[in-house]
Amino acid sequence: MSVIEIKPVPGSTTEPIRRGRGAGNGRGVRCGRGNKGQKARTGGGVRPGFEGGQMPLFRRMPKRGFKNNFKVYFNLVNLIDLAIFKEGAEVNTEVLKKSGLIKGNGAPVKLLGNGELKVKGLKIKVNACSESAKAKIEKSGGSVEILSAQQ
Repeated sequence: MSVIEIKPVPGSTTEPIRRGRGAGNGRGVRCGRGNKGQKARTGGGVRPGFEGGQMPLFRRMPKRGFKNNFKVYFNLVNLIDLAIFKEGAEVNTEVLKKSGLIKGNGAPVKLLGNGELKVKGLKIKVNACSESAKAKIEKSGGSVEILSAQQ
């Protein structure tokens, strides 16, 4: 068998529907668009959500809640995640990004105290840190440096 002998499975391909090629076609004359009107015209139709002038559903629904535009969303890292590093390693945002612990979305990094820290002497540089995480790191002989949000 060669490449030129390969054919699609019978029934897997169909010819495209040829619209507007005569009345005997079954899709001739009006091409399946019905008789006249906005939707029959070229480029015709209405935008998504349009309800014929009636107030659209998305505008009838009440607005709920409050969105704080100044909320800071952190990339969160737990102490248990830091087990992948060697003793005495320096851990910063670039190292965390390369190791896959945080996304590279530019959000600041916060260290949380979930889990136990098995690695000794880590030097950690993050934007924010919980009190419990800081205590556990210092107990294991490491240090935490808090960076400003811009770094």
